[in-house]
Amino acid sequence: MIKLHDSGAFYENGKIAQSSTIPAAQAAKNTIAYGILSDHNTSGDDDKLKIRFDKLTSHDITYVGIIQTARASGLEKFPIPYVLTNCHNSLCAVGGTINEDDHMFGLTCAAKFGGVYVPPHQAVIHQYAREMLAGGGQMILGSDSHTRYGALGTMAVGEGGPELVKQLLGRTYDINRPEVVGVYMTGSPRRGVGPQDVALAIIGAVFDSGYVKNKVMEFIGPGVKNLSADFRIGIDVMTTETTCLSSIWQTDEKIKEFYEIHNRAGDYKELCPKDTAYYDGMIEVDLDQIEPMIAMPFHPSNTYTIDEVNANLSDILHDVEKKAAVSLDGAVPYTLTDKIKDGKFVVEQGIVAGCAGGGFENICAVADILENRSIGDGKFSLSVYPASMPVYMELIRNGCAAKILETGAVIKTAFCGPCFGAGDTPANNAFSIRHSTRNFPNREGSKLQNGQISSVALMDARSIAATAANQGVLTSATRQIESNTLKRYKYSFDSTIYANRVFDSKGVADPSQEIHFGPNIKDWPKMEALPDNLILKVVSEIHDPVTTTDELIPSGETSSYRSNPLGLAEFALSRKDPMYVGRAKEVKAAEEARVSGKDPASKLPEISSVLEAVKGQFAGADLHNTGIGSVIFAVKPGDGSAREQAASCQKVLGGWANIANEYATKRYRSNLINWGMLPLIIDEGDLPFENLDYLFIPDIRNAIRKGASDIKAYVVVGGTLEEFVLHMGPLTDDERTIILKGCLINYYAS
Repeated sequence: MIKLHDSGAFYENGKIAQSSTIPAAQAAKNTIAYGILSDHNTSGDDDKLKIRFDKLTSHDITYVGIIQTARASGLEKFPIPYVLTNCHNSLCAVGGTINEDDHMFGLTCAAKFGGVYVPPHQAVIHQYAREMLAGGGQMILGSDSHTRYGALGTMAVGEGGPELVKQLLGRTYDINRPEVVGVYMTGSPRRGVGPQDVALAIIGAVFDSGYVKNKVMEFIGPGVKNLSADFRIGIDVMTTETTCLSSIWQTDEKIKEFYEIHNRAGDYKELCPKDTAYYDGMIEVDLDQIEPMIAMPFHPSNTYTIDEVNANLSDILHDVEKKAAVSLDGAVPYTLTDKIKDGKFVVEQGIVAGCAGGGFENICAVADILENRSIGDGKFSLSVYPASMPVYMELIRNGCAAKILETGAVIKTAFCGPCFGAGDTPANNAFSIRHSTRNFPNREGSKLQNGQISSVALMDARSIAATAANQGVLTSATRQIESNTLKRYKYSFDSTIYANRVFDSKGVADPSQEIHFGPNIKDWPKMEALPDNLILKVVSEIHDPVTTTDELIPSGETSSYRSNPLGLAEFALSRKDPMYVGRAKEVKAAEEARVSGKDPASKLPEISSVLEAVKGQFAGADLHNTGIGSVIFAVKPGDGSAREQAASCQKVLGGWANIANEYATKRYRSNLINWGMLPLIIDEGDLPFENLDYLFIPDIRNAIRKGASDIKAYVVVGGTLEEFVLHMGPLTDDERTIILKGCLINYYAS
């Protein structure tokens, strides 16, 4: 089904080869990805890239912070097309007026700076980008982690907001040239197998080993032509869950037709590797062998076939319970075996939504599988969210919407909420199957500190519909549908609703436009430059194998506060370590006292003995050159969302660093750097400190300035200092300067 090569491979004449007469270094320049990256590189150095993107896109829980940061740094006009969509806080249901205040901020900024504003319920961010922004050979940067348009020939990258700020201010996206992994597809999917099934099979095969981490996935091979544009898009958007940097696909007549349908034929570009391309890794995908899949709680890589789950219910559910116990820290009782009824696995909810599930073909398949059936009047419910209003209109016109509604299911407007815990939240202990992007713990409405937990599994829309047809009994679509069940529907894109409702400045800025500021929209607090030395208190210690951004700063209702840095920070680690905020604020109060010339011990009495111990070995360290801050340790933090707030909330609470064995994604490490935080590494198994210990890092400013890779640090123990070593990965010149200045805002202000 999925085969991973142990080493790189060549691609010649449409086939994989282990050797070639052409050197690998030369053939590596023949990939699609190499060409697109080179076209957008401004550095003149093939290995150290400085990328300028063609377009930017954000949604309503990221664009306020991005624009506020850019304004503080001198923004006068959007220099490239920037689309502001409103698909996360669309419901305006939490926090009084603050969601709609953010929307009005976005609308007035689009007018003032020359952007595009897509009102709530019109489209989810990535569907609008597919329909209206993507172009062959182009690059798009988005502040949502699932910014992926590779199937349409566009290399897209999801990053934290500060990287978009850099683009808005005429700077570049600086990275080492990424490795490129080929995804060689053969065969054709069986009836009932959908894009989520293929995506989950790939994620399950590559995630644990980090096979494509921070690399580009390039989809090639004879099997690609057997997939529709919608099918490719459905696989492509899920590549984010592999932790890859970006994705790109070979293009053909089906992608050309996609652009023609969307009245943008000129944006199509034929893309394919040049003769004899070399890939740093190769994933073989036999589409014939892919079966309906399920990603069990609590990660998209926790994959099984649905038939496998049904055949080994008790064993697999017990195994999931054991894995969950690690993620949940025993905070709530968690069982799945109570879902077994008469030997069958019964779930309570189905959701087909967002950038992954809300596509036209997925929903048409749901309609066909459910035609003339009922989802029942019991616990099971089904909600369907088309990804855009043009998709919704076509479903109405072709009758599929009526087929779905007749079953008792509900069709709602374009909204990302079911993906991040703000829409169709399951009941306590309920099990929800979703064609969406993620199923992390603490994400889908779970509040462990309140004793609330729900389970989310990822599945394809087709098997969700098959399960709905059996009123909640877990069912593989291949075992439900007949040969003539799935029909072919022609899609006609009608952009009239966008023409009538979307604000498009056509790139013309209006400096006279006043920006709408709601009472929740706050400026970033002042942040200090990196001091010569640091005293850090460990305020949280997390030993989960992976820590997601949802655990660092929860999604769901907290999204309403992302325009208010200090207000949002109150939620940091709230579902993982409820003591974190209080501890961090105590340390911050001591630093504020130090900066103002007061005795930090007046706010944090224990700091006196720490300072005394430090001065005993480092006589030159004093309150003038030694900052006081907090630090968290996590084994592998940053999996998941691109949200910069996972880092910025720590910063505004006085955080100066993270210490980790490794960082799950480049984007989380970048977010730390852009907020002036040290992304420190400690060797696995070498942890000389515990939670609430104090650490001293002497001469840290000079170490960053000189680009030191090994940094001496000390644990303060009983009045003495015990030495250990921290590591700092590669930093660009700009990244070093950002850390020295204290954050990206300070960097631009200077």
